[in-house]
Amino acid sequence: MRISQVTYSTKPRGGVVHTLALSEALAARGHDVTVWTLGRGGDDAFFRPVDPAVTVRVVPFEPREGEDVGARIERSIAVMRDAFDADAGGIVHAQDCISANAVGRGIRTIHHLDAFTTPRLIECHDRAIVEPVARLAVSHAVAAEVAAAFGVRPTVIPNGVDAARFAAATGPDAAAARAGWRDRFGRYVLALGGIEPRKGSIDLLEAYAMLRHRHPDVALVFGGGETLFDYRDYRAAFDARAAALGITPIVLGPVPHDDVPSLVAAADALGFVSTKEGFGLAAMEALAAGTPVVARDLPVLREVFGPAVAYAGDVPAIADALAAAVSAQHPVPADRGRALASSYTWDAAAARHERFYEIVQERGGDGGAPVVLDDPR
Repeated sequence: MRISQVTYSTKPRGGVVHTLALSEALAARGHDVTVWTLGRGGDDAFFRPVDPAVTVRVVPFEPREGEDVGARIERSIAVMRDAFDADAGGIVHAQDCISANAVGRGIRTIHHLDAFTTPRLIECHDRAIVEPVARLAVSHAVAAEVAAAFGVRPTVIPNGVDAARFAAATGPDAAAARAGWRDRFGRYVLALGGIEPRKGSIDLLEAYAMLRHRHPDVALVFGGGETLFDYRDYRAAFDARAAALGITPIVLGPVPHDDVPSLVAAADALGFVSTKEGFGLAAMEALAAGTPVVARDLPVLREVFGPAVAYAGDVPAIADALAAAVSAQHPVPADRGRALASSYTWDAAAARHERFYEIVQERGGDGGAPVVLDDPR
């Protein structure tokens, strides 16, 4: 089967991680896979090496001084549309709203619903949900949100997880890497994905302010953070609140791909307090590394993680759950999280995608209803 996977960035965002891992797993199953992406800021490759069995097409996308988010998104769509080879045939699978608008009536994975406020971006967002010939979601909670808002029901295929990569970071061969993080930061609570509203970064900061009264030796570390959107106002509010609280969080920015597992494995806990998620891949990777996860109490995270993480509904509860984790009193056994992470494999996800593609090709679409796959997991 010839498959084009299309994503909007080369950076390590959740949807991009999904795109690459799924593409590699599909290629390993014998398919001809090409990944298309926009190369922002001069990038000519992804944030990590890609299996050579997968063809990579990076479309140059140069920055423009003073360009606002709306104009940048619309230009992203236009640049990808002009470059994408729509005549290549086979399956066309877009992984975000930019890609879906660019490539026409293909398949779309809806990782989560965005909340745009300008009419043109709302139109762009909505068109990328209703116009594809078929839709996927990575959790039932997101599929239900899509059905309630748009009247179409995606098929659910959960993410895979590279559990072995993160489990290896707990072994003797990675001891020096873990010790390196501990030497730099001491004990620490980690957050991944940058400082932005959807990640609940200010709530985590407030919770950490409460935590440090009980555990003053524990640092707060933020890793990652490449994004298409402009969160300067939110970052300014975050910095102002940190200063008012007398806190100096450690902000790493993007972390090299090979360094992420040991950074996660060395943490006392992962603070995963997003206000909106589609699956929670970073938290699943933390579980694979045996790192306790404190998650915001969202239906989607209850669905995906069940009893494998500690949930918290507000800032004081987040602080309490983090305190339990850093005190080695986390209520969830690490083996439970490791087992859960290991149960989600990219090969299984690729097999379900393979079957979905076959059915959609045969029917010409999903008709706005879930496709029944032979294997529901």
